[in-house]
Amino acid sequence: MKASRPAHLLAFVLVPAILVWVLLRVTYASLPPLPWTAVPTLLLVGLAEMVTGLNTRARIHHRESAEKSKPIDPLAVARLAALGKASAHAAAVLAGTFLGFVAYLGGELDKSTPRSDFIVSAGTFLAALALVGAALFLEYCCRVPKDPEDARS
Repeated sequence: MKASRPAHLLAFVLVPAILVWVLLRVTYASLPPLPWTAVPTLLLVGLAEMVTGLNTRARIHHRESAEKSKPIDPLAVARLAALGKASAHAAAVLAGTFLGFVAYLGGELDKSTPRSDFIVSAGTFLAALALVGAALFLEYCCRVPKDPEDARS
């Protein structure tokens, strides 16, 4: 498995943003107001991935804080890396979706429902970006450290 590439993540943001913006031009009036619950959910998942990444990195590098725990199973690290990659891609698509809402609703801020939806969309977009960052951090923390003997050669 290769690390997530920034160009792919950018595409996962921009393509849904454009598609949602086009779709909202036709259907926004018939949609219910956006729920705010995605913001804390995405932030909590991001926090969990950050803590997992810090713990995993400490256990891989045999840090003092992790010395009391057992060595981490390599298969578990591979699964965490896959989780990080999947979370980064899914969160990028969510960020793109809500970026499309933000782009469409930016011109409708004089009305109360679109203004409320804009605020929820902007918050969800930022929370999704935070989850992308946390997922990339988890993916980074799962890397195998370079062997010190290889560095000397």
